[in-house]
Amino acid sequence: MWTSEIRLLLVAILAFFTFSAQSMDPRMVKKAAKIHDKVLTVDSHVDTPLRMLRSDFDLGQYHEPNPRSGKLDLPRMRQGGLDAVFFAVFVGQGERNEAGNARAQATALKTFEAIHASLKQHHDLAELALSPKDAYRLEKLGKRAIFIGMENGYPIGNDLSLIKKYYNLGARYVTLCHTKNNDICDSSTDTTEHHGLSRFGEQVVAEMNRIGMMIDISHVSDETFYDVIALSKAPVIASHSCARALCDHPRNLSDAMLKKLAENGGVIQMCIMSDYVKKPEPNPERDAAFQLLEQKYKNFDQLTEDEQRKARQEWYELNEKYPRKLATVSDVVDHIDHIVKVAGIDHVGIGTDFDGGGGVEGCNDVSQMGNITLELVKRGYSEQQIRKIWGGNLMRVMTEVERIVKKIQQEK
Repeated sequence: MWTSEIRLLLVAILAFFTFSAQSMDPRMVKKAAKIHDKVLTVDSHVDTPLRMLRSDFDLGQYHEPNPRSGKLDLPRMRQGGLDAVFFAVFVGQGERNEAGNARAQATALKTFEAIHASLKQHHDLAELALSPKDAYRLEKLGKRAIFIGMENGYPIGNDLSLIKKYYNLGARYVTLCHTKNNDICDSSTDTTEHHGLSRFGEQVVAEMNRIGMMIDISHVSDETFYDVIALSKAPVIASHSCARALCDHPRNLSDAMLKKLAENGGVIQMCIMSDYVKKPEPNPERDAAFQLLEQKYKNFDQLTEDEQRKARQEWYELNEKYPRKLATVSDVVDHIDHIVKVAGIDHVGIGTDFDGGGGVEGCNDVSQMGNITLELVKRGYSEQQIRKIWGGNLMRVMTEVERIVKKIQQEK
């Protein structure tokens, strides 16, 4: 007998592939649905907490999939067969001074509070997860496991003690920077300042190793990446990045970096943000319109709620006026194929970046996650390999990071 989740997943898969249903082997669809239901599925990065900061968003409510309703909620997680997810505590880069650091810390704490309040409200559907054991336990209970990661080390400011504070609030990784340099390191999309990690950044790496916090190198410059690999005593992650060989973007990892990541024992979580998956076709009108919008609303996280609502409305209108052609699920799995070839099956996972720009044709919200599994099955990946890709590799890294903490303590 099939479980209700398998039936829901099969419906979701067939809904996307209706146009080619006659050419698909029903046995393959059934196999993919069973595997997707059986393995622990983990998404290592979504920006849904940005919506949770708004008074009108309820994580426990089903939202019809459309550009204005967001990419993820708990009912759609269940529908898409996603067992666990990392909610990003995101803070955009602002002024690097005492006042700016204070604002960043306040924003981060407000986001943590929103996550915890939502989980308390929907305790019957989901719980906070702090370790791989929690994720597997909650999977058996039929609940969603909610991990927390921090995107951008900016809220750390210059205070190492804050790393432990965020860890105690549930954060299990920190993305060292975002699109701009900070006091920790250089970003992949900014000018050279520190030539990698700063002196303070080196202390941050050591402290994260000491307390058992995963180091996330998505968004960092190449020099920062190699500094982190050289210094970290534990495996590191790229929570939402792609292969540069297939899409030449500084946010993606080169083959040389993929090999180093494998030597480190780490994992790259395949991002499904279309612009990082496949180079977008030229659309100068769209680019110009969004550049003007970005100039109009600088430091979005520092706007009032009314100002943010107005900015979102204008963004939706521009997106509808200038639609972009998205990469596909097939393009996503092309990256997975490449990463497996270069780094090995033990070093790739999935981090969608939903609600932060993530989404491709065929997997544009969490209800369609099964389509990635279907594409993997079509390409001959085994259940064991899919288990590793969908969560096993990341959970292995988390376990190893926990083990390293004990080793560091024993060495003292």
